[in-house]
Amino acid sequence: VITQIDPDTLEARWCLDHYFEELGQRFEEGFDVDRSLNPDLDDFRPPHGTFLICHAAGAPVGCGALTLASKDTAYIKRMWVHESTRGAGVGRRLLGALEEAGWALGCRAVQLETNRSLREAQRLYRSAGYEEVAPFNEEPYAHHWFRKSLDQEG
Repeated sequence: VITQIDPDTLEARWCLDHYFEELGQRFEEGFDVDRSLNPDLDDFRPPHGTFLICHAAGAPVGCGALTLASKDTAYIKRMWVHESTRGAGVGRRLLGALEEAGWALGCRAVQLETNRSLREAQRLYRSAGYEEVAPFNEEPYAHHWFRKSLDQEG
């Protein structure tokens, strides 16, 4: 089940803490959230964005956030799925829900970036129709930038 919640709740913080911990383990250079482009939690609240959480059997198993990059482009950030549920389609459903949230905000495209070590994320984005583009920000942990048009979704 995917629901919108406030990004400052205990469940949201639990997901983000686990996400940041995993990045620290997986990134060659480690991960320091203070070095990363770190949108303010207010950016993930309506009317500027959304924060979604995934539950399975009543427990949080993933999250993702979206904020406005411009009037017509949404920026997906902090997308994470707990390792216990990977491969079950949770990430694909979460990505779709984030795209729908972007569409609902009037966006016609979504963009995101990812680290080279997150190969499964890169595969997901490519298989979901994202195209690799030139860097659109200076995220120090990013090696791949992606964009997808939502115009066909209408």
